[in-house]
Amino acid sequence: MKKRVLVLCTGNSCRSQIAEGYLKHFAPKQVEIYSAGVETHGVNPKAIAIMKEDGIDISHHTSNNVEEYKHLDFDFIITVCDNAKERCPFFPSGAKKFHCNFPDPAKALGNEDEIMAEFRRVRNMIKEYCRNFVSDNLN
Repeated sequence: MKKRVLVLCTGNSCRSQIAEGYLKHFAPKQVEIYSAGVETHGVNPKAIAIMKEDGIDISHHTSNNVEEYKHLDFDFIITVCDNAKERCPFFPSGAKKFHCNFPDPAKALGNEDEIMAEFRRVRNMIKEYCRNFVSDNLN
């Protein structure tokens, strides 16, 4: 039976999209990875760009609301921001919950180079977290 992982964030635009991309990259093919937000803000173009730099295409991802997945039984739910953790709806399943509050790169200030540097910094944090999550829970 396939394991299912849901990555949950506030707007499903940056952090959860990056995590979905890396989890799909690192996880065995029999694992289903989903991402959603307690709101939907669209996939951030800067998140798409910095993932492309690392060889992962998330340009086809969509921004989904967590309500769309209430009918699915998840094995793992990962919240990637405190707001999502606090607002995460109840899922009637035995899902193991994980949490890591990553900084929101969409809130970075400065010139374009400084903003992109923050996106890359957060991307690298999420990449390492996802690599470890897969190694510890999905292999």
